[in-house]
Amino acid sequence: MTSGNDPVGDQDGLGQEQQPPGGAAGESAGRPKKQPRSFWKELPILVVIALVLALLIKTFLVQAFSIPSASMQNTLQVGDRVLVDKLTPWFGSEPERGEVVVFHDPDDWLAGEPAPTPNAIQNVLSWIGLMPSANEKDLIKRVIGVGGDTVQCKGTGPLLVNGKALNEPYVYPGNTPCTDDDLGGQFKVKVPQGYIWVMGDHRQNSRDSRYNQSDKNHGMVPVDKVVGRAIVKAWPINRWGTLPIPDTFDQPGMSQQSSASAALTVAPQGVAIAAVLPVAVWRRRRAVKTERG
Repeated sequence: MTSGNDPVGDQDGLGQEQQPPGGAAGESAGRPKKQPRSFWKELPILVVIALVLALLIKTFLVQAFSIPSASMQNTLQVGDRVLVDKLTPWFGSEPERGEVVVFHDPDDWLAGEPAPTPNAIQNVLSWIGLMPSANEKDLIKRVIGVGGDTVQCKGTGPLLVNGKALNEPYVYPGNTPCTDDDLGGQFKVKVPQGYIWVMGDHRQNSRDSRYNQSDKNHGMVPVDKVVGRAIVKAWPINRWGTLPIPDTFDQPGMSQQSSASAALTVAPQGVAIAAVLPVAVWRRRRAVKTERG
């Protein structure tokens, strides 16, 4: 009695089908057996596949970014690595209030900031997504207002969105939600459709929408400049954690927009390796079957 998908006559002992001399079995035995390729010879092929997959994933799904400044403390510390979901914007999803987002410099917000000079190894790591590109001028802030919202700061706060006071436990300890100064800390703005208003969690140490109101976008960030939402603190490992939307943005009258799909929570290299492993197993099993004839 056979079980599973074992073909009839493939078992040793009783019931084995006999082949006449010179028949198919004889012809098969006369041919040289194809030797399976060794693992070390296949390794470069698997590495290339993994790198290509990592590049595709970095481009379309998720990318790692390093935090260069203290503007998002204590939510994010200098040197933290975050994973940014780049998939949902492809389905028409737009940033929501409370999200931490990475975006391209909208109008020289980083003017005067020193540009890093990466070495060859860092260039390779940024190409496959293990490090951010030194050529990309990106910033990371929290979305406070979206198209149609009115955002206001009076005195030291609280910060108001559509007249609703925000409870912001993520604001850096010792900071006030609003900055009582004439440089941009006091404002009332209406966010146009297709734009967002962003602020850092370290309110007294963040050059954000408040202090760029003289640029061509009046401090707003065009939605098409947004790279994606930061969803996970991935490194260092002792700071691993997700970056959820704070509850204060769920107040009545401040309903969230619907996301097109769930955010990814894995690094591109992890996905690439997961995709390559089944290929490696399949190739090894195929080689074993060839060796057995």
